[in-house]
Amino acid sequence: MTENIKEKCDKKQNEPAASKEAKEAKEAKEAKEATELKDLVNGGFPFLEKKISECQKCALCETVTNKVISKGSKTPTVVFVGEAPGKNEDETGVPFCGRAGKLLDKYIAYMGLNQEEWAVINTLKCRPPNNRTPTKKEIETCRPFLTAQLSLMNPKVIILLGNTAEKAFGETLEWGEVKKTKIGQDILKTVDVLKIYHPAAMIYQRSREEEQYAFLDRWKGLWQKPPLDFS
Repeated sequence: MTENIKEKCDKKQNEPAASKEAKEAKEAKEAKEATELKDLVNGGFPFLEKKISECQKCALCETVTNKVISKGSKTPTVVFVGEAPGKNEDETGVPFCGRAGKLLDKYIAYMGLNQEEWAVINTLKCRPPNNRTPTKKEIETCRPFLTAQLSLMNPKVIILLGNTAEKAFGETLEWGEVKKTKIGQDILKTVDVLKIYHPAAMIYQRSREEEQYAFLDRWKGLWQKPPLDFS
């Protein structure tokens, strides 16, 4: 009985120190991440893409054929954020170049976006083996690259394609929901973030196609330019 009481007392005395150490470790990690992000953004696209190509922070670099960075404009109105590269993307280094990419192209055309108004990126830059879902650790490891890309692209609208993109971005949204959030480095900018179904999922769930297009119809005012007034 006496030993149990002593153990409880010792544990209680050690808790504040452990808590302080955990807090300091968290703050140090956040400071390091903030510095890394600032360096990536200040370096611009060439520096960022070089860092992505050289990255060996997780085991995915051991199985990757090509890092998959982006497709489309460097100054887009809309950025689509997908999950991770698949087999075709890994082979070519181009995001959304397979069946899901063809469906995404249909969405882009439906939205009336020209070549300079859109870009496509993924939460991960390397393909997970067998196209498995990215792990939490992989998402966290790759997040600085995602955040830096969005900061540099400075879009008006971010469209999250599925749940993994939502987790990586750090927002919680319902399907078809829009939230305003801040992105950027130093000077933050408010952007609209929309969550829709991932094109790969839509290939096997055609019953949701009408709902998907309804999302795009509902929010088209976010990216469409107002008509010119010649009056």
